[in-house]
Order: sequence, then C-alpha cells, then structure tokens
Amino acid sequence: MEKDKFRIDRNAFSVTSLEEQDEEEKNYCHNKSPHERLEALEITRQIVYGYDPATTRLQRIFEATERA
Repeated sequence: MEKDKFRIDRNAFSVTSLEEQDEEEKNYCHNKSPHERLEALEITRQIVYGYDPATTRLQRIFEATERA
C-alpha cells in the first residue's frame, strides 16, 4: 500500500479524549475488519516514521580484526 495516496485534511482534524468520542466514531472503527484495521495502522506507522521500502536496507557492518 502506498502512503502517498493518503493525505491529512488538517482543517478537519481535532483531538479529543477517548471519553469524548461519540458513538459514530466508535462504530466506524468497530465495523472495520481486522485486516482493514491493521492496514490503517501500517499506513499510520509509515507516515509517522517515514518508512520507504524502496530505500530501506539492512545496515552493513564491517569490522577489521588482527589475526594472532
């Protein structure tokens, strides 16, 4: 899934506590399948941490040692 397809509308964004959520917001998440919830979580993780699978690689470590 490409994160570039998703944009945040910062004008429609608000922060509330979990106690202040209305039933419509709660039902929206509860009506999603586990796969859809994990997919949304992965997109959020990629946006927050700047994950790009095309450029992410394992770190290479080189260490020179002397032979006795």
